[in-house]
This record gives sequence, C-alpha cells and structure tokens, in this order.
Amino acid sequence: MKKAVFAWAMAGASSAAFGQSYQRIESGIVVKPAQGPEAAVRLQVYGDGIIRVTAAPTPDLALPQSLMVVARPTGAFSVSEQPGRVTLKTAKASADVDLATGLVSFRDASGQVVLTQSGPAAFAPTSADGQPFVSIRQQFNRGTDEGFYGLGQHQNGQMNYNGEDVTLAQHNMDVAIPFVVSTRNYGLLWDNPSITRFGDPEPYSLAGGDGDGLSVNGGEGWIATYSANGKTIATRNERAINFQYLENVKDWPAGTRTPDNENNVPGLKVVWSGKVTPAAGGLHRFQLYSSNYANVFVDGREVLSKWRQNWNPWYHNFDLDLAAGKPHDVRVEWEPNGGYIALLHNDPRDDADRHSLTLSSEVAHAVDYYFVGGRNIDDVVAGYRWLTGKAPIMPKWAYGFWQSRQRYESQDQLLGVLREFRKRQLPLDNIVQDWRYWRDPEWGCHCFDESRFPNAQGMVDEIHNSGAHVMISVWAKFYPTTDHYKELDAVGGIYRNMVTPRPDEPTDKDYIHRMYLDWVGPGYLNAFYDPYNPKAREIYSRQLVGDLAAKGFDGWWLDSDEPDFHSNISVEETKRRMGPTALGPSAYYFNSFPLEHVENVYDHLIAFKPDVRPFILTRSGFGGIQRAGAALWSGDVAS
Repeated sequence: MKKAVFAWAMAGASSAAFGQSYQRIESGIVVKPAQGPEAAVRLQVYGDGIIRVTAAPTPDLALPQSLMVVARPTGAFSVSEQPGRVTLKTAKASADVDLATGLVSFRDASGQVVLTQSGPAAFAPTSADGQPFVSIRQQFNRGTDEGFYGLGQHQNGQMNYNGEDVTLAQHNMDVAIPFVVSTRNYGLLWDNPSITRFGDPEPYSLAGGDGDGLSVNGGEGWIATYSANGKTIATRNERAINFQYLENVKDWPAGTRTPDNENNVPGLKVVWSGKVTPAAGGLHRFQLYSSNYANVFVDGREVLSKWRQNWNPWYHNFDLDLAAGKPHDVRVEWEPNGGYIALLHNDPRDDADRHSLTLSSEVAHAVDYYFVGGRNIDDVVAGYRWLTGKAPIMPKWAYGFWQSRQRYESQDQLLGVLREFRKRQLPLDNIVQDWRYWRDPEWGCHCFDESRFPNAQGMVDEIHNSGAHVMISVWAKFYPTTDHYKELDAVGGIYRNMVTPRPDEPTDKDYIHRMYLDWVGPGYLNAFYDPYNPKAREIYSRQLVGDLAAKGFDGWWLDSDEPDFHSNISVEETKRRMGPTALGPSAYYFNSFPLEHVENVYDHLIAFKPDVRPFILTRSGFGGIQRAGAALWSGDVAS
C-alpha cells in the first residue's frame, strides 16, 4: 500500500521535479499550461472514446452540476508523455495536450487527428445579476471542409452548418441543443446553458448602427419615408432599421400609429434607402428580422422577399459579396401592419475562420465540452445518449393515428369527432385537447370550463372505452388570481419579474397592456413557475397529477416551454423576466428551462403510475430532453 501511495505521489510531483506541467488524477489529467489564458486544462474519461475537456482562466475547475450530462467519469485509460506534450488514451480515442499552450487535439481509434483546437480558449469578464462570470469562445479545425450537423432545430434554411452562423437561444420556433456531429465521425457537446453561438462569435449588429462596419449615406443614416395610401406622413434619417421589439414602439414617428398605439395606421408603408459603403471587403452576412411583407433591393436587384405572420417574426438570412469602400444602393420596403423589422449585419470573416467549428457562450464559468468519438455517426449518437440519457420507449398507442385541431371548444365537439371515427370504422389511437378548455380568466387552474366540458372525467372514460387515448395541453403558465399561482408564489416558485415592471418603466395603461398582458381576451398578467426550485417542482407536478393525470389523461402537450411568456420583447428583457432562478441568474440558465420543466413532469408521472409509459410532446428542448420520454415539434412555424 505504501509503495502505491509513493508512486502516486511521484506522479503528482513529477511536474515540479522534472519540469513537467501535468498531473494525473483519478479520471484523467490536469495540465497547467506554461503560457496563454488558460490557468488549468482538465481532461476526464467518460467511457471509451468520450473525453471531457474543462479549461478555466483560474486554477479553480469546480463547476456547477451539469443539467445536460448524467454520466459520470468512467473507463480505462493510459497516460504517456512525449517531448512537450502529454497523451490521454482510451480504447476508441485519444487526446494530445500541448504542455506549453494547453491546446488539445483528438485522434480516432486509428490514430487519425479528427478535431484540434485552433488556438487557446478566450475568456472575457462579464456579470449576470451582479455575479461574476466570463464569456467564452473556442475554435476548432480552422479551414475545415467537413460537414457539421445537429445543434437542435432551426428555421433558417440551413442544413450543413459549415460556414454558417447559428444562434442557440430557445424560441417558439427554435430549439437550442449545443451538440454538433461531424462527417469525420465525432461529436462535440458544448456544456453551457446560456445563449451560445455556432460560427461567428460576434453577435450581429444593426446595419449602419453603432459599432457596425457599414456606413450608410456617409454616416447620416438611412432615409426613412413613411406613407399611407400614397400620402407621405414623415421623412427622416434613422441610424438603423430597428422596430425589432415591442420596446421600439416608442420610436415610431407621429401619425403612424393608431390612437391606442396597438397597430399602425391602415395602409402604412415604410421605405428605407441609402448608399451603403462597407469598411471591409468580402462576404457580408445580413439578417432581416421581419413580419408581414418585406423586400430588400441592392443596386436595383431584389435579394430578399418575405412574408410572415405579424405575431411571429423571424430571421431571414442573405449574404452579399461587397468590395471595401464601394457604395451600394440599398432599399428596404416594408408593409408593417403592426409587425416587426430590423436589418442586422456582420462583417466578413477570414474564410478559414468561417469554415471552422467555433462555439461561444455569453455566460460561463469555464470552457467545458465533451469530445465523442466513434466509427460512424451511429456511434457518436450512442455516445451522446450515454452522456445525456437514454430515450425510453414510447407507449405503443403513440405510434398510431392521431386526430387534432387548433382546439376542441367543447366536450361534445371532441366526443363528436371520436364517435364519427368509430361510426366510419376509421382507426383512431389518440385525440388531442389543446388549450383554453378552462375559463379564460383562470389560466393555470388545470380545470375545465364546466359550461363547455361538464364532465371531463366522463369524457376521458368514453375515449378509453372506445379504445382510444387522449392528450391534453398543459402550460407552465399561471394567472396571479389562481390558487395554483398563489401556492407556487408562496415558496418563491414564480418568476415575479414577469408581472412586475421595472421602476423606470412607464405606468400608463397602454404600455402595461402592450408589454405585460397576454393575448387572451382583454389580456391578463401571467407568469411561469421556476422549475429549478425543488419546492416549486413538487407543487407544480402535484397540481398537474391531482387535477389532470388522476382523470386518466394519457399524453401531455407541454406547450410554450421555452418559455414564451410574452412574445416580441427583447432578449435582455426576456432574461430579466425569466429570473432569477433558484439556481442562479437566468442569463446563465437561459436555454435549460424546457429540460428542467419536462423532466420534472416526466419524473412525477412515473412516480404516479410506475407501470405506465408517459408520452410528452414539448415545443422546446435542451441536451438530454430525450430521457424524459419527450418528442419535439417545430413550434408555430409560418405556413
């Protein structure tokens, strides 16, 4: 025993004794680079072919427990040293670490290098809710031609992400899962729950606005013309095209809004024009965030023509190859009709940087990622499943034929459809009851409007007796007047910022209605519960089980679990209202709400009926969502 302890001590002391700069630990190695921004780089083995890398700007490598990863370090490995580097090797992959710089590269089972850091991690001090954090970025495989796939579910017409920019931020139509797979048969799981970017780490800025690389009309800004039915209302210079969020309503010129400020005057059209001159030449990337009708023209050529529902704006990407210092005539035409618009832009990147695997996150403690090696993509997905949890088999009925509509407005309407299916001898395995089965002022009561659903238990029983199943829509949203809200609020389990304006906000009725009330009837204050709060988790699921699961509902449509508590407010305001969470700042935990919420419901449904497999349909997800018996759909996409 003493001999073994002495050998371990020598391994740890070798750094000082022999000029080495690494130490072997139980699960891998820790390297203390001789130079660069990383004070410590830790590599841990999580099974054959899976290696976790944690790089921090301080020697402290203690991180919060991962929400995505449920696996623990395991597996045999060897450590060997060569001049200037140390190698950690498993049966299916190995990692080399440069002792001077801390740079890591990964090899597959055949010894072929498949992934390598192109430079050290970058750390920049930042804060969230007054707590110190760092923003992070890491680039790999600079100048690569491999294909990149994964990253969740996005609506920008992109398939192979090599050369593309993707923002991972939960949204009605956008599912953020920071896992990417490569055609070189490896995967990379980026373990960070904050807003994360794949591709260009610099956020897109308003075209021509402060800090942007475009000069519009020699710095005078866009010429904006507002007209209705052919009559000009206003003409002015605007530094940027920016009516992106509800906060921008105050920026509309006089005469362009209805008296209640809820819409634009009928027939309004806006045209922005300008000579746009780039400071840098190359491939400039643009995003038009818009709804209703919008067109973009460059030098007289239409480069974009889009329409979207007004309540549901989104990004439309287009690229322009522009020469430095050369002006171009740009015109943006828009029929707002109460919609939203912003023109965003990013300067060209070096071609090799653009064709790389680059990930960056807004709020972090350290760079933390998992390399998942394999012989093929199936192996890589299996490794991801090992890290984040196995997907349980779904109930047999879920693979059958479903019947759904926007919603059934009454018990008679739903049962009438079911009976007609049976009368015509058509197979039907599941029928779906969507939202607003409750009375409008009682969202979150998990109860039924008895004037329309007089016997919810009888309805479920008839569905079951006919051989079908039923799924019901349930939200994580509550009106403050409900008993459920009050019970959750009593344990600090409600995001009170969702119903509490900032001290500096206007207090007039129109503003509060626009910025805080929802879209149902006259509009109501509403807030979501905090699924990071253990007491709130228990209360929420007890309410759901007691009010709905006890009636025999079979499937659970967990809608709006990004959460989308108020559409079309800015990301910064969204962060404020989503927190603080029981675990910490919402800016750090931004993308993980759906995982915590869905897993909470799944665990309590299993506890309620251990021998029944639940089915959950969720509008959003995060890494590991599959372990909660969940299927994802694409959100309220534009038709």
